[in-house]
Formats: sequence, structure tokens, C-alpha cells
Amino acid sequence: MASLLTAPEAQAWNLHSDPPQDLDDVLCSDQHQQQEEQQKTFADTAPSRCLSGESRIERAWAHWSKLGRPKLIVAPMVDNSELPFRMLCRKYGADAAYTPMLHSRIFTESEKYRDQEFTTCKEDRPLFVQFCANDPEVLLEAAKKVEPYCDYVDINLGCPQRIARRGNYGAFLMDNLPLIKSLVENLVQNLHVPVSCKVRIFPDLQDTIKYARMLEDAGCSLLAVHGRTRDEKDQKKVRANWDAIKAVKNSLRIPVLANGNIRHMDDVHDCLEATGADGVLSAESLLENPALFAGFRTAQWLPGNEESKKDGKLDQADLLVEYLKLCEQYPVPWRMIRAHVHKMLGEWFRIHPHVREDLNAQSVLTFEFLYSIVDRLRELGAGIPLHLKETNAATICANGLAT
Repeated sequence: MASLLTAPEAQAWNLHSDPPQDLDDVLCSDQHQQQEEQQKTFADTAPSRCLSGESRIERAWAHWSKLGRPKLIVAPMVDNSELPFRMLCRKYGADAAYTPMLHSRIFTESEKYRDQEFTTCKEDRPLFVQFCANDPEVLLEAAKKVEPYCDYVDINLGCPQRIARRGNYGAFLMDNLPLIKSLVENLVQNLHVPVSCKVRIFPDLQDTIKYARMLEDAGCSLLAVHGRTRDEKDQKKVRANWDAIKAVKNSLRIPVLANGNIRHMDDVHDCLEATGADGVLSAESLLENPALFAGFRTAQWLPGNEESKKDGKLDQADLLVEYLKLCEQYPVPWRMIRAHVHKMLGEWFRIHPHVREDLNAQSVLTFEFLYSIVDRLRELGAGIPLHLKETNAATICANGLAT
């Protein structure tokens, strides 16, 4: 069945699309062929209901290694880590990415929701597809629909927002660890792709370590740890606890990713060194600066020494134009596009608020209108360049340190 979303030089897959069958037909590079073969290798021995704990650990590392051990990863963001944004971040250094959090029950019940909220393409790998859930069977039904298109099915166990409290999912499942265990085990026993989890920490470190070990024992193949508690929602006021992430990494045998305080490449290096994690996730900072992983940074995060910075010949308007072109190739709901315009041009709008007011007044968006917004800002001289340190971006090596 052909995809419903096509473009002259690109094709998006949704759940109406058949998963790729012939590598020669659908994959245009050795990298994509390698990734397809990697998933096939995992599938040859999955599901893993009969594997011993030691075999599961070996298999978790084998899968991670065959994906290239990605270190720079786009975090899951509701309405914000959709396909065009993922592809933009990948162009600028991201090694892997998560989808936005998908609601498992709605995903199983609504074809419209599936078609609008989940799209991918052959270049969109490695990919984590993230679900929130509180029912093991509903989660499995949702996960079965996406497993041909991803490298991990991820369970959101970290959302701290009120909607998660009302819906009884995300970080609010931390009050019901047996349910969390059953969510993981049911996926592990029935899926042909590995299961990952994204969590927050408990106030007590020992509780956090016990929680992480429970997930590993249940069959989780990779754990992403946000170094804040469920109640620490203001990321600008509360720094993530890298020491807690380090303790989790030292207590587990599966790959562990660190989430929190990643604003530029110096933070990436510092976090990997401080935690020993196998990779980092960035969220809010990427929304403002999708070129973060390529070494670009906003003026806010420049060192005080003027000699250590240079104009990177790139600004957020350039990035927005690239993002909009990707949206033309890979259609997504306009609410997502509008949110990205505000994030990427936020500093520019503060200088020229009347342009932002014109955007807010536009109830129906078009690409022509959004390109004209960029043109207006440029004519007003609102350009704010992104910067590179004179030493340039650190290259993150396989050992997690910079060169």
C-alpha cells in the first residue's frame, strides 16, 4: 500500500504504508541498509520471553552497538519532536531521535490520530517511538502498529504534567511500580524490537536505583534518566542531578542515557564525563536552536571571552526556513509548525513584537505567510547570529569524551 504522504524527493511513512520489504528498492545508502539489517538481527531472536537475564543484557548492547551507539539524541517532546523537526536536528548532528509522546489508547482507537501524529521516513533512524500508557494490553496493541518502523518502543514514565496525573500515566505511575513492571514485561515478551523506558528520579537515591534495576530485570533494553524528580518541573530553576544519573549508570548493565542541563556542546561533554552515560538527550534547548549538536549556540550561552566566539554564518531564521521546507515535504499539523515558529524566532519577536502579533492574529497559516514573516524580520534587521566557539564543536567519540 502506498504512503498517503509523498513529496517529489521524499516519502513519509505512516501506518497506511507497508514497512519496507526490499532493501535495494527503498534504501539509498549503506547506513540505511545497515540499520534495516540491525533491526532484522534483533527480530531474528525476538520476542525474548525465553532469554535469560544475561542474554538480554548482551542483546541490549548488541542492538545499541549495531545502531552505532548514538550519543546525541533528540528527546521526546509533545507536539515538538515530529518528523520535520527530527530531520532538521539530524542534519545538524543528532544521531537519533524520539517521536513525541503518543497516547497508546487513542493511538489504538483513532485512525486520524495515528495518521496525524506518527509519520516517519527511511532516513529517520535510529528512532524511538514513545507511548504513554497504563494498560499493558492497550500499550502492546499500539506498539505492534509501529514496531516495523522503529528501533525501540519507548514507555514514557517521566511526564510530570497535570494531564499525566489526570490520565494516570508518565511519572505518576511511579506510585504503582507493579503496573510499570507489567507494562515493560508484556512488551518485552511480545515485540520484535527492544523496549526502552524514560524515567525521572525519586527524591531518595536508593529508591531510584531500585526502580532502575526493576526496569532492567523486567527486560528494558535501554534507560533514559531525566535527572529531576516528578515535582521538579521548572527546568530553569532546578538543575538536573547528574550524580543521580551516574549512580543509575553504575548500577545497571544496559545502556543509560542522560537527560537534563544540555544547552550546548560543552554541556554534552561535561555530562558524559560526569555521568558515564552512553548518550545525552536534549529537549528545550533544541527547540530554540536545532543546530545545537553541530556546535552552534545562542548568544545566551557564549563564554564571556570575546575571543572564544565567532559568527557561525547561521541564524534561527535560516533554521526555520529549512524546517518549513521539511514540513512541505513531510506534512504535520499546523499547531506543531506554529509552535516551532515561536520557539525559533522567540528572540527576534522580542525585538519586533508587532510581527509576533501579526502571526498570532493569523488563524489559518500558510507556508507563504510564514516565509513572509521571515522576510519581514530580515528587512527590519532583526538578525541574531548563532555562534561557534573558536575551538569549534567538540567531536564526541565512542568513549563519550571530546577531542
